[in-house]
Amino acid sequence: AMLHWGYDEHNGPAHWKEVFPVANGNRQSPIDIKTEETKYDPGLPPISPNYDPTSAKVILNNGHSTSVEFDDTENKSVLRGGPLTGRYRLRQIHFHWGASDDVGSEHAVDGKKYAAELHVVHWNSDKYSSFVEAARQRDGLAVMAVFLRIGECNSQLKKITDRLDAIRAKGKQALFTNFDPSCLLPHSLDYWTYLGSLTVPPLLESVIWIIVREPISVSSEQLAKFRSLLCTAEGEAACCMLRNYRPPQPLKGREVRRN
Repeated sequence: AMLHWGYDEHNGPAHWKEVFPVANGNRQSPIDIKTEETKYDPGLPPISPNYDPTSAKVILNNGHSTSVEFDDTENKSVLRGGPLTGRYRLRQIHFHWGASDDVGSEHAVDGKKYAAELHVVHWNSDKYSSFVEAARQRDGLAVMAVFLRIGECNSQLKKITDRLDAIRAKGKQALFTNFDPSCLLPHSLDYWTYLGSLTVPPLLESVIWIIVREPISVSSEQLAKFRSLLCTAEGEAACCMLRNYRPPQPLKGREVRRN
């Protein structure tokens, strides 16, 4: 059996189904978005993120990615609108990237991968009492995905990449506050949306995905900083986090809508 899931040959996405059978479920993520097959829905309102920078608490390395964690004990930072009913409370943001600049995003658009992908994770605080409870419900989570395309150095993203040296080893965390993740969003918040899952084990099928169509920029140098993070703890033989994306999963009849 797989001791601990990861992204290598022996414990990577192809093996996750051995421990998490839902990996073969009917609403798995990510997907390849075939733009010609998406359905324009005039009834879809704009999405409206409203975040309080003081709710950012720590930045950490969990061995699979780096994430910024937010205080989600009250509705200080919420996402509403779009396909969502009610308020979804901000929980964390994290990143997915690849071993080289030409792959790294989890979602693909017409077969094309971006260099990296940002996930802004929220849970349905109007209906459920905690992230853990919401993560088991069909409408429990909302994840906003933003593509990163190689280009200019991203000054907003620099706030994060500058802190990565402090959390290089797995299990490390550092204080990280006064950060509003909407500073990472592109000008246009036009989106695609579909029903899917977490893209990391336990792969729960509880995510309403909102995939922002316009990418943001990241420089090669900034991306290299993500790859220098370690998936090993201090004192272990160092192993770099070169890639941490799950490949696209079968659509299985799901509809992808756009606003």
